[in-house]
Amino acid sequence: MTIGRLAEAANSVARTYSGGMQRKLDIAMGLVHRPQVLFLDEPTTGLDPEARASLWEDIAKLSREDGITVLLTTHYLEEADQLAQRLAIVDHGKLVVEGAPEQLKGELFGDAIHIEFAHAETESKVREAFGGLNGISEIRVEGHSLHARASQGATAVPGMLVALESAGLKVASVTVARPSLDDVYLRYTGRTFSESEKGDQKGQKGAR
Repeated sequence: MTIGRLAEAANSVARTYSGGMQRKLDIAMGLVHRPQVLFLDEPTTGLDPEARASLWEDIAKLSREDGITVLLTTHYLEEADQLAQRLAIVDHGKLVVEGAPEQLKGELFGDAIHIEFAHAETESKVREAFGGLNGISEIRVEGHSLHARASQGATAVPGMLVALESAGLKVASVTVARPSLDDVYLRYTGRTFSESEKGDQKGQKGAR
């Protein structure tokens, strides 16, 4: 069992390590007794993208090459998508869905469409604007953001933009993407992961 670059720093004082190297040292200490299961609680929080990617590689090797079962908690959905063979989404202490990332994304219909409005809008106004359009589902509006799904996103977007413009709703930007874990989270919790994080942070401030 090896953790990248630790051997190179063996003669350096641990307190001089970078944040990424200190995190790798923490994991290496957990491997001393050669466990069959390794628990990691948000191991990459606070790391820069390069250090995070390096630690992802080390964690993947523990599972792939050393046969260790890694149970990892994370607030980075891309991390879960990159590393997990199986994942569980927990919302307010309740398990809402579990399965392989590709399986969960594959259950979603069509493309994800994300529209940012110039001003905050209501879901009722958006639904009214889309009243004459077919093939659009899972419409959700959160302030300035509209989330929806369509079987062919690129084909659906022009009609959506015309409908919104006709209803007096000003669009700032549009993106179309294949299903992601954020879409899975939205489907099962009713809000995006970023909105959930903002709510949790407000709750923590209010509790102080």
